[in-house]
Amino acid sequence: MPIKKYLLTGLMVWLPLAITIWVLLWLVGILDGLFGSLLSALSAVSSDAAGVSIARLQHIPGLGVVLVLGFMLLTGALVSNVAGRWWLKQWDRMFTNIPFVRSIYNGVKKVSDTLFSSNGNAFRTALLVQFPYPGAWTIAFQTGVPSGEVADHLPGALVSVYVPTTPNPTGGYFLMLPRSEVIELDMSVDEALTYVISMGSVPPSAHPQAASAAPVKSIPTP
Repeated sequence: MPIKKYLLTGLMVWLPLAITIWVLLWLVGILDGLFGSLLSALSAVSSDAAGVSIARLQHIPGLGVVLVLGFMLLTGALVSNVAGRWWLKQWDRMFTNIPFVRSIYNGVKKVSDTLFSSNGNAFRTALLVQFPYPGAWTIAFQTGVPSGEVADHLPGALVSVYVPTTPNPTGGYFLMLPRSEVIELDMSVDEALTYVISMGSVPPSAHPQAASAAPVKSIPTP
């Protein structure tokens, strides 16, 4: 029916925009909430006149986002020099000496350093792997290579990969696979994520030159 077709077409047009706006508003709400809690604490310990002035700032929408972004930019600029790096080391030393807190802090810091480091390779390469059983293929992302005690118990050259779920890629599976059993894709990480989130309905753009120049890798069946 034309009505059903028009409704689906309209939904496809507006749904991405609506979800994008919802996510942005959600993030703004979180940052404004954190900023509002900080202002409430400041107004509680300030004088009456200063407390009233601080309380007025809570009603400015989006101010928390601006201040948080500005604070992060300022922090990044400060730790980029020698004095800032020294203070950062003292900060790290303080948290690493607190029981229970250091396990959380060190874990989050290692993950963030790996993901956001300009020299790292985590989530910079899209792969094609067989999962959850041989003959079934899915998109994965290389996160590194096994190291330490784990690598000592594993034979051959392996890669660490993350297999995201669909349509929510924030959940997934961590696997260590033989390098010979993964195919490195020419598509970008953004294209691969779009392909996963859309459940395969939005194919990545073709790379005919790369496809014709590179031979197809054969993957042995496990």
